[in-house]
Amino acid sequence: MRKLNVLIAGSTGYIGIQLIKLLLKHSNINIKYLCGNKSIGKSVSFFDKSLKNKNLPKIIKFNKKYLQNIDIVFTSLPNGEAQKLSNLLLPTNILIDLSADFRLKNSKEYLKWYKTKHNAIKNIKKSIYALPEITKQKIKSYKIISCPGCYPTSVLLPLIPLIKKKLINHKNIIIDSKSGYSGAGRGVHKKYKKKNLYASLSAYGVGFHRHNPEMQQEFKIYTKKNVNFSFTPHLSPMFRGILSTIYVDLTKGSNIKKIVKSLKNFYKSENFIKIQKAETHISTNDVINTNYSYISVCKTKFKDKIIILSAIDNLIKGGAGQAVQNLNILFNFKKNKGLI
Repeated sequence: MRKLNVLIAGSTGYIGIQLIKLLLKHSNINIKYLCGNKSIGKSVSFFDKSLKNKNLPKIIKFNKKYLQNIDIVFTSLPNGEAQKLSNLLLPTNILIDLSADFRLKNSKEYLKWYKTKHNAIKNIKKSIYALPEITKQKIKSYKIISCPGCYPTSVLLPLIPLIKKKLINHKNIIIDSKSGYSGAGRGVHKKYKKKNLYASLSAYGVGFHRHNPEMQQEFKIYTKKNVNFSFTPHLSPMFRGILSTIYVDLTKGSNIKKIVKSLKNFYKSENFIKIQKAETHISTNDVINTNYSYISVCKTKFKDKIIILSAIDNLIKGGAGQAVQNLNILFNFKKNKGLI
């Protein structure tokens, strides 16, 4: 098979840089265009010295004429920009978006949570929320592949199988997530300049973070239930990684052994999901710089409650790695192509 020509729009952010690094390892990919706005004419190695001498194109301003030579468009842009680009797609293009632009299926929900109208409502039907281990081959019927947010990835992977099997109560779920500051983008350094970003832990989006509707939407699709959960994200003084600590109540007859067995069975054919032995205390250090998701189930002092630990690298499994996973599914490449 010939190499697929790729355009990356938003190539200088943390996710964009990570995506470039992964695609450089993918033997079926040719990075043809790198696009940006504030960095036109620069080499991407200006933003990451490890990309020096990698024979990458200079950063240019996006032009719709480039789409004529492109198979895959990856977008890692501010919210709203991928919608505009989606209106320019040719029948031969596939869009893999890493922003929130096509995560919500209801445009009114997008307006409510993102405070701006959706600029490509007609394209929402052409898109799919693509969590690879859950959606799998379904994505082949779509032209717009919407990659999940990093926090939802860490939450949905352990919870969807368990709610589907009715092993945990779908009410009163408490999700406490901590992320490296790279999850907030390059602008985080200015935003938190006076808040000692590199030596403190900060809660944000308390009660109303934008990932709430995304998780609720997916819970309902795969479990047919309105899941009652509270979600609080935190920025941690580390560069990358997410650890989500999830507190759930067991249903009658459920126990920790059944929980672990169910998760292992559900993900038995998935290379990147690693279900740990019960009571394993995992950390972000287990997954940093990988596309793996580590999930561990722990007891509490209450027999009818458990704590689920879920660790991912927010830039890879929660971002660029997930995008490459979806690419591999679309084109029948090996699951781990470009990811190990």
